[in-house]
Amino acid sequence: MNPTPHAGGVQPAARGRILVVEDDQDTARFLTHVLGKPGRFHVTHTPDPAVALSLVTAQSWDLVVTDLQLPVMHGRELIGALRRLAPALPVMVVTAHEAAARGIACPVLVKPVRADALISTATALITGSADHRPPGT
Repeated sequence: MNPTPHAGGVQPAARGRILVVEDDQDTARFLTHVLGKPGRFHVTHTPDPAVALSLVTAQSWDLVVTDLQLPVMHGRELIGALRRLAPALPVMVVTAHEAAARGIACPVLVKPVRADALISTATALITGSADHRPPGT
């Protein structure tokens, strides 16, 4: 990997681009920190599903991480729209409502999410690994 300079010295280049769609600011900070710092991904956050869809249309992404309980548009609707716009784009759901995630055809992590599970699942989805189950499942 080519190193990318940053304030603390030299750090390996980002391992992929992740769009986080989360309206809870504490959860959004956790996701962007864990994926961005120890995970070494380039992470962009928006609380707005409509903005997320615009970003997916305008830019290239390696993964979308979304909650289900979002303002204006439910996460299931967002996932459906993402599947129409970018069928090959991996999506991961992070939710506190495990029952609401039943039947969703993408990996689901239940809050509170462990940092290692978040990073390993994101890595597996971006690299196309066949086994993308979180550690310990």
